[in-house]
Amino acid sequence: MTGGERDRSAAWRLLPWTATGGRPCYLVGDGTGYVSRLADEIEDVQIDMADHLLGHAAELLAEHRVTSAELHYLARRLSESLWDVKRVAESRGARLTRRPPP
Repeated sequence: MTGGERDRSAAWRLLPWTATGGRPCYLVGDGTGYVSRLADEIEDVQIDMADHLLGHAAELLAEHRVTSAELHYLARRLSESLWDVKRVAESRGARLTRRPPP
């Protein structure tokens, strides 16, 4: 395989974690290696956590006596989760657009 062929088979992937200072991390590869599998697992965990957090939010918001501190905490966690899920969507969406048509 020539260098040009290798470059065409490798793709950039946005990873579900950040570098120092919140900078995005990318992986270059074919999507079959250890780091790709680890990223897949972390993305799945992030999506599951978002789902559970939404359930918790629904329960908390159904309560009539919720403190402002509880609402503030919930808003922070929802915001963090939304950033994670947005990153997963961006990463997966970018990989979908690179796939050749059937």
